[in-house]
Amino acid sequence: MEPREKGWLQAYLEFRKELLQDLTMETKRKASHPEYSLYRIIQPTGLMYGQIIGEIDFPGSDHWDEKDRMKILLAESLVCSSLLFHDEPVTSEEDLSRVFMKTLESVSNFYNNIFPELSIPTKTLFGRKKTLMELVEKILEKRIEHTSTFEGNFWEYFFHNALLFLDVFIFGQWIHTNADKVVADFFRYERDELRFSVVKVIASAAHANKEIAFEEKRLLEFFLQSTDLSHERKKEAAKIFEEGIAVEDINLPSENSWILRKFFLEIAILTLWVDKKVEQSELDYLKSFCHYLSFSDEDLENSMIAIEGFVLEHWEQLEYLQNKQDFHQVSEQFIKRVARVAEKNKSRLLKEIHEREDVLNLLRKARANELTLEEKEHMRMQLIQMMKTLPTFVIISLPQKFLTLPILLKILPRNLFAEGLS
Repeated sequence: MEPREKGWLQAYLEFRKELLQDLTMETKRKASHPEYSLYRIIQPTGLMYGQIIGEIDFPGSDHWDEKDRMKILLAESLVCSSLLFHDEPVTSEEDLSRVFMKTLESVSNFYNNIFPELSIPTKTLFGRKKTLMELVEKILEKRIEHTSTFEGNFWEYFFHNALLFLDVFIFGQWIHTNADKVVADFFRYERDELRFSVVKVIASAAHANKEIAFEEKRLLEFFLQSTDLSHERKKEAAKIFEEGIAVEDINLPSENSWILRKFFLEIAILTLWVDKKVEQSELDYLKSFCHYLSFSDEDLENSMIAIEGFVLEHWEQLEYLQNKQDFHQVSEQFIKRVARVAEKNKSRLLKEIHEREDVLNLLRKARANELTLEEKEHMRMQLIQMMKTLPTFVIISLPQKFLTLPILLKILPRNLFAEGLS
């Protein structure tokens, strides 16, 4: 499958058929709220942060460029959103095909109505009517053309491309409506308001320590370049960024969804990372903003774990974001946060050890002999699978490459293995 060639969307749907159908299973639908499931799919890819560096397990994807990867991940996010919020379980390939076609119709209608600048003629130059698959391919290609190409600046890339997440969020609402003119006008208004809310969140977070860093001043420029705000709105944004804005004056809608509030919180966290350190006054700000969003301190801790885990997992690609000293700081912070989660769930982890005979056998062997490389890797993967059973990591993905066996042994509670063998 090549994302630049005609027919890539059909090839993608065919390749992903089993995984996508799995999202519609009744047991999976009841196990987790759809927004939690969507976050777990989207967050590790980097789409929420405008960083398309997550793993893509398509054959030949290692030679795709950024635009190719972004287009595939946008398509996958839109389709997953539609399936996760689908009202009924899908029990056959025919059902899945019908849902795919309905989803593609929704994608076409969504972009044509909410992003009229992306509208595509329905006929070719020779008068042939384009298929739905062709229309959606062209629309998604055109949408990705409006994003930024990475040129070495994390923040420019972030604020140009993180707006793709708002596409996915608004689409998740759009699919439950009848697309008449009044509805389309409302969603266009919501799109503009949500984009402007991002400006206010950035400005509020940037003023958290009462001092605007040089890097933070550039954030507004980067963001305004990526939006279609009116001249008046751009002037208003510049004023807000110059003077700051109190948390309570951001005026985010009180009925915002969980994943949208999560997006705003994590934008605030990343904004505070722009000068490579988070001071106490900024942590106090984050707690205040978190409560404003009706999140708990635990939700803030989970978002810090999610962002730190994402950065550590992709450190080589994000090396320009932090310096080497900061890597150790971020990794130590991450290890301490995850260790607190593991300690809190020690009894659950013990239960997992007792239910895994292969882990117990390796632990017994390790008492007297050195484990082989294969055994160490098997132990590492089993410990990660155990961590994934904890409630926190049902929603948050763990950075598998970063979690080496020595790091996992730092994270897991002391005496866990001794107690497991007793």
